[in-house]
Amino acid sequence: MPKLDRKLTLFGLTMIAVGSCIGSGIFVTPYQVVQAVPHHGFALLVWGLGGVIALTGALTFAELGGLFPRAGGVYVFLKEAYGGLAGFLYGWVILLVINTGALAALGIALAEYLSYFYPFGYWEKIAVALVAIVGLTGFNMIGVGASQWLSNVFTALKLLAIAGIIAIGLLYYEPAKVNLQFSLMAGMPDNLGSAMLLALIGVLWSFGGWHHASYLAGEAIHPQRTVPRAMVLGAMAVTVTYVLVNLGYMLLLPLDAIAGTGRVAGEAVGQVFSFGGKIMAVAIAVSIFGTIGIYTMSAPRIYFAMARDGIFFRQLAEVHPRFHTPVAAMLLQAGWAIVLLLAWGTFSGLITYVTFMDIAFMALAGFSVFVFRHKLPEAERPYRTWGYPVVPGIFVLISSAFVVNTLIERPIQAWAGLGVLAAGGLAFFLFKRLFGGRKAQTA
Repeated sequence: MPKLDRKLTLFGLTMIAVGSCIGSGIFVTPYQVVQAVPHHGFALLVWGLGGVIALTGALTFAELGGLFPRAGGVYVFLKEAYGGLAGFLYGWVILLVINTGALAALGIALAEYLSYFYPFGYWEKIAVALVAIVGLTGFNMIGVGASQWLSNVFTALKLLAIAGIIAIGLLYYEPAKVNLQFSLMAGMPDNLGSAMLLALIGVLWSFGGWHHASYLAGEAIHPQRTVPRAMVLGAMAVTVTYVLVNLGYMLLLPLDAIAGTGRVAGEAVGQVFSFGGKIMAVAIAVSIFGTIGIYTMSAPRIYFAMARDGIFFRQLAEVHPRFHTPVAAMLLQAGWAIVLLLAWGTFSGLITYVTFMDIAFMALAGFSVFVFRHKLPEAERPYRTWGYPVVPGIFVLISSAFVVNTLIERPIQAWAGLGVLAAGGLAFFLFKRLFGGRKAQTA
């Protein structure tokens, strides 16, 4: 039977971790953060807090990735820690909510930035998003080597664009025009804790994705070493990048200007160069396109692993005989992303819907490191979480606080996600009855 190819290197996986995070978020969501916490210091603190969550999560997941270096990543961690139902529910919400919702939102963001050059109408934007999702899914079907090349090229391009914003901010900062206020003792917003947790919606959407490297463990060279390292290196690189680029925005734009625009990168560079807005529109479109490419590649490995374990459609466990990719799983994901695109169609609603469910499962997966230290104390661990138990405890605590606050402050999207989760519980028992939990005879 055909098997998945092990071609992904440490560099390739790290670029996937970085490229999965840096898509549209850092160019679109800073206004949401500043609206929630209208203060230079606190806004940067929120981005730093997002980095702490990502880095503590990556350090935690690094141990899990070394312990279970198999295709599916987080799905495998949850299944091994809490049983088949927990793993299935994660795969279920990844398919129906998290990854496909992210693809739909990214497709909309791509169309929004391309509309800088052509005034797309609503349905034209939907068409642009659809073509991007379908086209990149098709490209990723031809092999993981091609997917790695695509990820490397587009991640490098987006990092160059961000470096340009940071450099422009440092070179063209005018103190008389932008009054920076970094003192955390001055101008403290009301209800600071709740405001910062609300601001984290956009921040965590922007940081989401470093764990996608774990999904591809089945195609990584020496996965017990490369997968943990890639997640940690990716989270560190993204944290530094995000804090610096937000500082770059603040050096070029007053705080109220940042709060009033969803195109902060274009507006910031446009302060210096008349053509800056168009340049950044191209750079951001390239960035989003690259992230769609990674998302259409990575998450189908979860549905593949579920089918291989006998709890999802058996056809999804099949590997293409020529390309050695899970083609059926990739097509299923693209199809449902298009359904969400047509049904939801707004960026802000989608990211709350997606981020709430994603962080809820990240918290549960992070807690599994405590479970495995108890259940498998003698198991070989190529990497052990630095700062255990404090580091994973921080990740689980902050992530859980975010989930509870979102349920209170954004109940419509949160309850919609919980409804999908409840339906997943019924689906799990249906698939168990249909397939009996029998493992598929594929690699």
